Amino acid sequence: MKFETLVWAFAVAVTIHNLEEALLLPAWSRRAGRWHVAVGASEFRFAVIALTLLVYLLAGLAAAGGAIGAIGAYLVCGYALAMALNAFVPHLAASVALRGYAPGTASGLLLNLPIGAALLFEAAAERRIAWPTFAWAGPATVAAIVAAIPPLFALGRVLAARLDKL
Repeated sequence: MKFETLVWAFAVAVTIHNLEEALLLPAWSRRAGRWHVAVGASEFRFAVIALTLLVYLLAGLAAAGGAIGAIGAYLVCGYALAMALNAFVPHLAASVALRGYAPGTASGLLLNLPIGAALLFEAAAERRIAWPTFAWAGPATVAAIVAAIPPLFALGRVLAARLDKL
């Protein structure tokens, strides 16, 4: 499959994964113990929407080609790395440890992981990314996404509180 096709397939896979989490994870998080901080539905859904929009922005950049496409390729591949890691920790690890289904495990393992891996290998095969550069750019993208989650939750809480006052 071509890189551009995989980029958009990955964005759709992330959307499905995020939809599964948006519907099920807030309630699950209240009983997940150390595997997930309890999170409110509004703040979680705000963060999920923002991160879903981000994957489409990065997919568009990656598909654009040229210098913008080169940067976009590293960023969307970094996002793919983040989602592959996310399939294992916390999703699969929590499912095993809690002996029950953690929301996002199925879509993470069945969609994000294989499509993300295919995207990474095709990006390298088409010379959209170089492994030595991705060795630092991928983890940096993962770190940026992880670092963005608490501020997104906080912003989601503020917006939800303001909407409640209307």
